Amino acid sequence: MENFSAFTPDPLVTELRNPDHPGPAPAVLTFPQARALSLSIRATALVFEDPASRLLFERLERIAPSDASVLIVGETGTGKELIAREIHALSRRRRGSFIAVNCAALPETLIESELFGHEKGAFTGALHSRAGWFESANGGTLFLDEIGDLPLNLQVKLLRVLQEREIVRVGSRQPTPIDVRLVAATHVNLDKAVGAGTFREDLFYRLNVAALDLLPLRKRPGDILPLVRHFMAVYSERLARGAVALSDEAARQLVQYPWPGNIRELENVIHHAILISTDGWLRASDLHLSTPDFYRKTGQDTETGCITALDELRTVLIRLFEHGTENLMETTEEILIRAAYDYCEQNQVHTARLLGTSRNILRARLMRYGFIKNRSQTDTGSEPYDCPDHH
Repeated sequence: MENFSAFTPDPLVTELRNPDHPGPAPAVLTFPQARALSLSIRATALVFEDPASRLLFERLERIAPSDASVLIVGETGTGKELIAREIHALSRRRRGSFIAVNCAALPETLIESELFGHEKGAFTGALHSRAGWFESANGGTLFLDEIGDLPLNLQVKLLRVLQEREIVRVGSRQPTPIDVRLVAATHVNLDKAVGAGTFREDLFYRLNVAALDLLPLRKRPGDILPLVRHFMAVYSERLARGAVALSDEAARQLVQYPWPGNIRELENVIHHAILISTDGWLRASDLHLSTPDFYRKTGQDTETGCITALDELRTVLIRLFEHGTENLMETTEEILIRAAYDYCEQNQVHTARLLGTSRNILRARLMRYGFIKNRSQTDTGSEPYDCPDHH
C-alpha cells in the first residue's frame, strides 16, 4: 500500500497535492517521521476507505484552499493532527510553516508567552526576546490542539488576534501584524463548554467557520482492515519479520472490536501481534484486545441480552432514587470526579480526557468539591501543573 506523508518537503509530492488540481484521497496519510511517534497516543495513520471517511475527505478538499478557520472535532487517537496537516498540504499556504501546539500540554503561566511571544525582561527568566508560535507560523498554518483547554483569559486574547490579525508580545505594547491560518481541534463538545461558561461563545463561532467531525474508528469500520494492512506492513518491515498474512478469524475480530482507543490502539494491537506471531500468519490468538470495563460484558446472558457495566450503574442509580438520596446530582458528580481523579493519579489532563470534558471544566469541579485549592487560596498563585501525554 502506498505510504503518503501529508507534510513532506519533497517538491514532487507538493506538486502532486496541488490544491488547484485535487485528486483522489491518498491511500494512507502518515506523519513524515511516524516512527518517532511510537510512544505518543496520537494516531500515526489515516485512510479514507469507509464511505463516511470519503465524505470527510471531500469536505476537507472543499475547505482546504480557503483561509477560513477550521475546527476539527474528534476523540483522542482519531487523527485530528493528520487532518490538520492535510488541510495545510492542500492549501495555498503549503509552502509555509505548519506548526502544531497542544494547548493542554502548556502550563497556564506560559501559554501567553508561547503563543504570542515575549520581550526581554517581560518576566523573570525572559533573558531574550522570543517570537511566539503565531509569529513562527506567519505565512503558514497554526494548529492548536485541545483548544477547549485554553483558559478564559487567553481565549479573549486569541479572539482579538483572530479579529485584528495582529499579536502583542508579552511585555510589549507594539502590535505585530500576522498572516496565519488557524486550525483548531478538540475532543470535547464545545457547545456544552459554552453553556457551562468555560468557553467563550464568540470565540467558538469564530473558530467554527468550517467544521470537520472526525468519527471514531468504530463508526467507520471500512477503514479498519486497510489500517490493519498498513500497520502490518510497517511493523513486519520494522521487525524484519518478512511477509505476514492475516487470518479470517483475526480479521473478523478486528472489525467487530469497538476500538475505544481508536487508531492508536489499533496500531498498538498490530505491533504486539506481529511481535508474537511465529509462522507468517497473524491469527486471532495473537490479538491482545483489552477492552475497558464499560465495553466488557460483566454479567451472564439473559433473555434480553447481556448485562454490561453501564447496566449495573443504572441499577445502582435506581436504588439511590428509591432511597431518596438528597442532592443526588451533586453527590453522583462528586463521586464520579473523585473516582476518575484518583484513577488518573491526580493528573488533571488525563482525568479530563477520561471523562470527555475540558481541563477548564474539570478544574472548576475539582475546586468546587475541594479536591484542589483555588489559586487565590494558594501561596504561590498557581496550582501544580500536570504533565500530560501528547495528543
